[in-house]
Amino acid sequence: MTQDLTSGQRLARGVARHMAALGFVTIEEFVPARGLRVDVMALGPKGELWIVECKSSRADFQSDNKWQGYLEWCDRYFWAVDMAFPTELLPDSSGLIIADGYDAEIIRMAPEQKLPGARRKKLTQKFAMDAATRLHRLRDPRPGLDGTWQG
Repeated sequence: MTQDLTSGQRLARGVARHMAALGFVTIEEFVPARGLRVDVMALGPKGELWIVECKSSRADFQSDNKWQGYLEWCDRYFWAVDMAFPTELLPDSSGLIIADGYDAEIIRMAPEQKLPGARRKKLTQKFAMDAATRLHRLRDPRPGLDGTWQG
């Protein structure tokens, strides 16, 4: 079975594989708050939360007007791009990951901005609930399943 992935999805897969090698778990297309959807949210072994936005082209980056709103929802913020991306467009104040569909490498570590404890707890719980719900939907894909018990 072959899965056709968009350029952004290929980058996200490489990022997720690299994060796993670092001891992180990831969720793609995670919604930390209403109106926000990040490409990859990574939860680290010490409870750290990193956001990685995958950009497949100059136009994709230039059309992203919401990324600064993501900064308050993570400890570190990264851009993930491929080797051909013009990295001089990306702000120096964020991390840089070069990725492809198979792996990734952190080129520039993002500065750390520790989340407040209450927000960290809320995000970690939402991460766990979203991950468990997605796993449940894979196991029981019946229509209308919304993660609540319908007994």
